[in-house]
Amino acid sequence: MTLVYNIGYHLSKLVAATLFRYRVIHPERMIEHGGLILAVNHTSYFDPPLAGICSQRAVYYLARETLLQWPILGPLFPDMNVIPVDRDGADRTALKTIVRKIRQGNGVVLFPEGTRSKNGTLQAARPGLGLIIAKTLCPVLPMRIFGAAHAFPRGAKFPRPVRIVTVIGNPLYFSEADIHPSSKETYSRLSQRVMDAIGALELKEKP
Repeated sequence: MTLVYNIGYHLSKLVAATLFRYRVIHPERMIEHGGLILAVNHTSYFDPPLAGICSQRAVYYLARETLLQWPILGPLFPDMNVIPVDRDGADRTALKTIVRKIRQGNGVVLFPEGTRSKNGTLQAARPGLGLIIAKTLCPVLPMRIFGAAHAFPRGAKFPRPVRIVTVIGNPLYFSEADIHPSSKETYSRLSQRVMDAIGALELKEKP
């Protein structure tokens, strides 16, 4: 971890624990070595750090490039392992960076839905995740965050002290047979398989 990442990591854990009584269910399922996709539902700005602190190693994140223009935090994002992406077009540079990071044995947080849900419900998966799976054949760890949509929903200006819980699922593994033929339909199918695994994760207690 870089110094900036290390500070942000522990600060995020402190804030999550004190303000949101954050809990991770099945932390033993986290894979700490080798290339990995942490596939997470997306309802809040809090989702990236909440997913990242589930792992003991530094992981990488995608963020729209305009966030790097934020005062104070923006210049620090590269040291927080943020990979900028142009969401207005096909950003091949970001895609190549993600694939390279995974092949180098790193973990990357990705949101199959692409954007934050407007009402907290799960959305259909986009094919981008499937494309990355096809290019890396790395394991995918489905994760579902409960409570973040209420703590800091889309459009909110300030967070609320609502309990947040993340459930980690069993890893998904893919074979050469799964990624053929190379087509958008195949990539969509792979992405939706991951999204279905996220949707199957349940929280028996109230967050």
